[in-house]
Amino acid sequence: MGPGATYRQSLFGEDHTVQTVRTPIWRELLASGEWASLHLSPAYFGMGVRRGHGEPVVIVPGFLSTDLSMTELFWWLSRIGYDPHLAQVGLNADCPDVTGDALANRVRHIARESGLRVHIIGHSLGGLLARHVALAEPGVVAQVITLAAPFREVARVHPALAAAMDVIREHSGGAHTPNVGPTCYSGHCLCRFTQHLIAPTHSDVRRRAIYSRRDGLVAWESCVEEDDEMNVEVQSTHTGMVANAQVFAALARLLAEGCDEARALAPTSLATPPERASA
Repeated sequence: MGPGATYRQSLFGEDHTVQTVRTPIWRELLASGEWASLHLSPAYFGMGVRRGHGEPVVIVPGFLSTDLSMTELFWWLSRIGYDPHLAQVGLNADCPDVTGDALANRVRHIARESGLRVHIIGHSLGGLLARHVALAEPGVVAQVITLAAPFREVARVHPALAAAMDVIREHSGGAHTPNVGPTCYSGHCLCRFTQHLIAPTHSDVRRRAIYSRRDGLVAWESCVEEDDEMNVEVQSTHTGMVANAQVFAALARLLAEGCDEARALAPTSLATPPERASA
């Protein structure tokens, strides 16, 4: 009996799980071309895009990735006027609940140091972690933007990606996976991360989702909000999301709109995150 066979004994039932689907994984070979096109695009040089005014932005890598994968995005955000911060979660392969707590601590620290609410951009699993932090710490998060993040109740992914999750579970306890349990990445864990993913409470934190029908690893239907006005479609591979000209142009617009909305609705500054304020 494989690891997946036990997950359906969860309290969440069969509907809340990771399911496999034959996405066109071969398209991921085109990611290098997206990187090359990005460096020829006006958006990459900050041309024709709205600029930030020092607002803090945390960028979170995807599953089995590190901050190194976010390098292009980091320097681009800096060039167009934002204050970018890497997630500093190491290899994103540990228990998402533990990683989410570490990310929440980092976001709180950045909010405290900057005196501003933080925008979070998360790629794939990083997007799920970003949404988790927004629900856990709404007082310090201004906006969450997900890139190809399968946050719907049923995450439909390519069998190769599901197999990678199995490998992580089977080899838990390693240097990069010290806290992984038998139900991590399955949707059948009782941790707060999974509860936020499956049955999220109401949050006023602005959310936007960037997705692509050309995604070769995750079914795009798993990556969109029910309200289509919150979604932005681009032409990109899954791995190429972090270095794609259309994605960068969309991010510039969404970040600027999020900053405008925050200023219009309420002050974005905060002396101390309200839930951590001292007596």
